[in-house]
Amino acid sequence: MNNHADIGSADTRKKTSMAYFILLAMLLGIGVGYFLFATIPDKKETAEIAGYITLISDIFLRLIKMVIGPLVFSTLVVGIANMGDAKTLGRVFMRSITWFVIASFVSLLIGLTLANVFRPGDNLGLPLPDVHSATNLAVAKFTLKEFVTHLIPKSIAEAMANNEILQIVVFSMFFGVALAALGESATAIVKVIEQLSFAMLKITGYVMKFAPFAVFAAVAATVAINGLDILLKFAVFMGEFYLGLFILWALLMLAGFLFIGKRVLRLLVEIKEAFLLAFATASSEAAYPKLLDALDRFGVQRKISSFVLPMGYSFNLDGSMMYCTFATIFIAQAYNIEVPLGTQIVMMLILMLTSKGIAGVPRASLVVIAATLNQFQIPEAGLLLILGVDTFLDMGRSATNAIGNSIAAVVVAKFEGGLMSQAEADAQVAAKAA
Repeated sequence: MNNHADIGSADTRKKTSMAYFILLAMLLGIGVGYFLFATIPDKKETAEIAGYITLISDIFLRLIKMVIGPLVFSTLVVGIANMGDAKTLGRVFMRSITWFVIASFVSLLIGLTLANVFRPGDNLGLPLPDVHSATNLAVAKFTLKEFVTHLIPKSIAEAMANNEILQIVVFSMFFGVALAALGESATAIVKVIEQLSFAMLKITGYVMKFAPFAVFAAVAATVAINGLDILLKFAVFMGEFYLGLFILWALLMLAGFLFIGKRVLRLLVEIKEAFLLAFATASSEAAYPKLLDALDRFGVQRKISSFVLPMGYSFNLDGSMMYCTFATIFIAQAYNIEVPLGTQIVMMLILMLTSKGIAGVPRASLVVIAATLNQFQIPEAGLLLILGVDTFLDMGRSATNAIGNSIAAVVVAKFEGGLMSQAEADAQVAAKAA
């Protein structure tokens, strides 16, 4: 028993040290980035140097993208097959979607409310981009037909190649349900896919050792190009946005507390490494493997977490959705365009749909905002106002997505009887380590 306790404490120390390394890498990145920004007068040369620095973070993100498709497929298929029947799957699906819709609505409403209360776009004191300026973002009018057809992959190989998480989820659900329906005759296939998931998690473990270097490179390159002065110019806008994120974090933690009590604090400790990784790389996708591992340690059964997390990455982007309403109204205010309350509500409902599936790529929410601006005759060029600070904002919203999805998985597991006590979870971690 003591051996198990020693193993568990060693594992905790290992996770804590990695979180500290990531935090240290962020601080070093800020220092090195600002040194380059301040000492190299030619900004083209700075951008070129930053381009080489970002090779490190680009390689890391490409490695993550390399494993994310097979990892989502294998863990989700095994999770669904182990649920046993379509009735259980349907119940988990409905509970997940219900949670996602409520969380999405609250996130969008917070962004909308704060933008109307603080009015960050009024009296900016900055030159506005010409309304005809190009943002070079590929946008199109949203239609329900396009959304529905995008759900279904034309080819699972194409969905894997493009890391279309939502399409991979749809195919995996069909595949997992089919295996569950086959029963004993599909046992061998399930075991093979389960071994695939173990192999992908092992590869992920290797990739994650590279995380502090990627964090350092991402932060250093961003600060080297933009400096820290730009944060002062947009201090009010950024401060009000992060206030909104803090409010959203508090509401998410309160919701978690209502269902699991004080254990929500333990959950925050478990996911801190994933939180920092998502924050530093400005990519929710980079945190996915770490969240899966953290939920294992917290006691969420894998058949639940491997289902809810991928779904959450397409339907539960709390931070990104809050940003969509906040930034859209900010741009309207900057151009002195009054958006009536009824129009804002329609805008919010449209964003409920158009914001789905944008977790994988940093800055992808800009495309969603651009499409929304087009539909409501707000100058798309307004995006140029926030492009310089968008990476710093993307850090916060990506980290928020990690918090929201982890709490969603825990709550669904609680309803499904798939949440172990902390003592059982610690014993399971110790048994695996042994």
